Amino acid sequence: MAIDYRHLKQREFKPVHQHYGERDTALYALSLGIGNDPLDAAALPFVYEGAAGGLRALPTMAVVLGTPGFWLKEPDTGADWVKVLHGEQRVRFHRPLPASADIVGISRVACITDKGAGVGALLVTERRLETADGGLLATVQQVSFLRGDGGYAKERGGQPSDEPLPRLEATPEDRAPDFTDRRAIRPEAALIYRQNGDYNPLHADPAVAQAAGFPRPILHGLATYGMAGHAVLRQCADGDPARLKALDVRFASPVFPGETLETQIWRVAGKPGQLRLRARVVERDKVVLSHGFAELG
Repeated sequence: MAIDYRHLKQREFKPVHQHYGERDTALYALSLGIGNDPLDAAALPFVYEGAAGGLRALPTMAVVLGTPGFWLKEPDTGADWVKVLHGEQRVRFHRPLPASADIVGISRVACITDKGAGVGALLVTERRLETADGGLLATVQQVSFLRGDGGYAKERGGQPSDEPLPRLEATPEDRAPDFTDRRAIRPEAALIYRQNGDYNPLHADPAVAQAAGFPRPILHGLATYGMAGHAVLRQCADGDPARLKALDVRFASPVFPGETLETQIWRVAGKPGQLRLRARVVERDKVVLSHGFAELG
């Protein structure tokens, strides 16, 4: 069954009300490996409530808050959910996340783009993350690649196909990065990160990972995203989470716990505060996040 453009665009999502506390905030940071070095004083504000100024939330924690879950698996979507890939993540951070708060996630299908039969379709889910009193904290866009659902426009009798989001730009190839950040990924990183709410067994069960074609469980793509975001703060923003205003990436390849992640960052000439970035696994010399963009305030 092909997806139905109009049905998906009009799909209603119930607001997701969630409370998170300081324990959740610290757990998120720990799941990214922050605090691996017990003598790293710069890590303490994200993992220790007794740090000067109190506990601070990493802005990228917005990606695990107020989520509707893997809704494309539900029968009414018509999507071939087994073939769905998380292609890109784009977030605009409007206000610093509190270390503890009651929040609401309000989701909608923003656009669907038919790339053709045998190719796939792109679907963008947008989530507004708000405080209980309506203050906008972040706008989260997840780009999903529906590999099994291309050609729906023709199959459904000329249904619409939206213009895709503006393309993310590749990182410079003509010069070395201005900043390089290298961090080891703990062997149990995926088992910790899944406690943020993503319990896909692909990240925990060796048998499931092998059935999916991987030699062992892989790290969540959003964990790699969070690590890259922290690298930007650490290298370019004096560790201040309030300065990160945007972070976009394309997921290029999986990461395995126990590897080393190197985030490479370039300044954008003539555009203060704008950065390009990518991340690679050192041991395999493999780019795992590409076409990255960050903006600092």
